[in-house]
Amino acid sequence: MNIAKTIDHTILKPNVTDAEVIKVCDEAKEYGFFSVCVNPYFVPLVAEQLKGSDVKVTSVIGFPLGANTSIIKAAEAKQAVEDGANEIDMVINVSALKDGKYDFVQSDIKAVVDAIAGKAILKVILETCLLTKDEIVKASELSKAAGANFVKTSTGFSTGGATEEDVRLMKQTVGDALEVKASGGVRDFETAKKMIEAGATRIGASASVDIVLKSKSSTSDY
Repeated sequence: MNIAKTIDHTILKPNVTDAEVIKVCDEAKEYGFFSVCVNPYFVPLVAEQLKGSDVKVTSVIGFPLGANTSIIKAAEAKQAVEDGANEIDMVINVSALKDGKYDFVQSDIKAVVDAIAGKAILKVILETCLLTKDEIVKASELSKAAGANFVKTSTGFSTGGATEEDVRLMKQTVGDALEVKASGGVRDFETAKKMIEAGATRIGASASVDIVLKSKSSTSDY
């Protein structure tokens, strides 16, 4: 396996500069990462920097709290796709999920599905560190029902990140219908490898270069 092709090379901190984003784009092209993941403001810059390469553009939506209204999430996603995003990582409405407002949670995801109209891949960020196991299962089921392509563990901005247990649970819930992205706290090759073995097909990381370099010196088939 080429582990680089599973990685969304991520730069989401609020104080990053154009130069830092361009550096991440250069790294993505050099190491062959699957995509570069940025906040919506940077999507036009990243799309321009990656033009002519096979590296995709990912934008986060409703980030990092997920508490934006559905209309705003949909508009934000639509704009990101128009600006050049190939993939959208939206944050679920955690409060609504915890209140048992499942119809709302599903319609919130569906609003983004409809807004991007099949023009981009949709990953739904569950923020698993804030959820019970039953809530992780329910959120995964709602994401599937709404027409998402992936369920994703975390924003990396809350109280915890991806765990093998949560990745495995998400994969068991969605089966072959959806893929799983492990994100948040994946900072080394061994952790990334464990997430893939648990069922993840995509990794969100900012330590992507180190992960790939370590994979090349490993004896495992990555």
